[in-house]
Amino acid sequence: MIHLLIFLPLSLLFALPNEYLCHRIDERLKIDGQLRESAWNEAPTTALFVDIEGDRKPRPQFATRVKMLWDDRYLYIAAEMEEPHVSATLTKRDSVIFHDNDFEVFIDPNGDRNEYYEIEINALNTVWDLFLPKPYRDGGSARNGWDLEGMKTAVAIDGTINDPRDRDRGWSVEMALPWKGLAQYAHQPSPPRDGDQWRINFSRVEWQFDIVNGQYRKVAGTKEDNWVWSPQGVIDMHRPEHWGIVRFTDKPPRHHGK
Repeated sequence: MIHLLIFLPLSLLFALPNEYLCHRIDERLKIDGQLRESAWNEAPTTALFVDIEGDRKPRPQFATRVKMLWDDRYLYIAAEMEEPHVSATLTKRDSVIFHDNDFEVFIDPNGDRNEYYEIEINALNTVWDLFLPKPYRDGGSARNGWDLEGMKTAVAIDGTINDPRDRDRGWSVEMALPWKGLAQYAHQPSPPRDGDQWRINFSRVEWQFDIVNGQYRKVAGTKEDNWVWSPQGVIDMHRPEHWGIVRFTDKPPRHHGK
């Protein structure tokens, strides 16, 4: 008998992507970053974010969690992030937002690894939205001129922003992403049908800062940390095959787990 030694690529050995059950709501949400509505209280929460490389790296220093909801008009996303020093500098739309600490959303509606959306936001509620026809490693390039028309975003600060004199508790992001805009390259129903699945992931970029002369300054020679919902295995968010699986249900969130 001949035994063959097969070396599987890392992508096949890697853990299965995380999953999330996204509930439909009838309640109107006020996009203010506060997450006060009963629907947000009842929505399930993702697992805590981990390092982008997964278990090979230590767990993130600060907690990050996300919730999702949907209705006929929007996909709603809420993120809550622990942060002792909330800071941001960029104010122009479509700036390279990850040069600040940020929160990022990646959406590949039909899960084919191509034609996906990326949205980044900082604590000043400055947005960078872009479309990628295919991943960078496959020769893709970002279309920064693409805008998700009708998107609503808001940020709430639990503390003070850009003030090193105190210690903050964190910041939260609330987004309403219109299905009409997401339908552009979805190649499947948008809004989704009950039971449909989309590939989605979330990332948080966190820089190391010193306080110099009363100002935040990035620590020289250090790179950013990348904390994510569904780990990628490598430092590269543009691997949609490792993104999480979001399944949509018509049941309201109070039926979660029943």
